[in-house]
Amino acid sequence: METIGEGREGSLVLIKQGAEARIFESTFLGRKCIVKERFSKKYRHPSLDAKITLKRLNAEARCTTKARRLGVVTPVLYAVDPLLQTLTFEYVEGSSAKDIFLDFGSNGIVEERMNDIAKQIGDAIAKLHDGGLIHGDLTTSNMLIQNGTNQLVLIDFGLSFTSTLPEDKAVDLYVLERALLSMHSSCGNVMDRILTAYRKSSKQWSSTWNKLAQVRQRGRKRTMVG
Repeated sequence: METIGEGREGSLVLIKQGAEARIFESTFLGRKCIVKERFSKKYRHPSLDAKITLKRLNAEARCTTKARRLGVVTPVLYAVDPLLQTLTFEYVEGSSAKDIFLDFGSNGIVEERMNDIAKQIGDAIAKLHDGGLIHGDLTTSNMLIQNGTNQLVLIDFGLSFTSTLPEDKAVDLYVLERALLSMHSSCGNVMDRILTAYRKSSKQWSSTWNKLAQVRQRGRKRTMVG
C-alpha cells in the first residue's frame, strides 16, 4: 500500500485502483473510512470529462442511498465532494464473498455458511430489483461479509442504474452467474441457492426468470460463435 496524500483528518492510503476510480483508506470525523476517487480521463475534453465524472459520482451516491432505503445493507455514505470527485464511505470490517468462496474451494465447503451467504445474496438482489435498482456489477468482489455479524454488505454501485425492465434484472443475475462459474466453480450449485432465495424474496421474480432463460440462451450462442 502507498500513502499518497493527506485526507481531511489523516493520510489517504491507496489500497486499490481500477479503470474508473482509486480506493483509499483514511479517517472521517475520527472514524476509519473508505474514500473512492473518480479520476479524470485524459482522452476526454476537460469540460466533458468534468460533467461525466460529476454525473457518475452523483449517480453512485444516489444508488447507494436508494439501496439502503430498499433494505439492502451497504456502507454508510458519509460525504460527497464534487470538487475532489470523491465519495467517503463507512469502513466495513470483513472479508469479501470472493475470498470466502475461494477458501471453500481450497478447504471444502461449509454448507451452513454457504447457505447463509447465498440466501443473503438472493434476498439483497431481490430487494434491489423489486425496488427498480440494477446493481450493474454483481460479483463476489463487491460483496462483503461483516466480521462478527456475518451480515452481507453490498458495495460499489458505480455502474448502478434505475430500471424496472425484467431484461435488465435478468442481465444483472446473469453477470453474477458468469462470475460464479468462472471464479467459483468448485463451490458447486451456489447460484442455484442464490436464485432459490431470490425467488422466495422477489414479488416480481417470474418475469425476470423468463428473461434470464433468454439471456442465458443468447450467452450460449455467443460462446459457440466465439
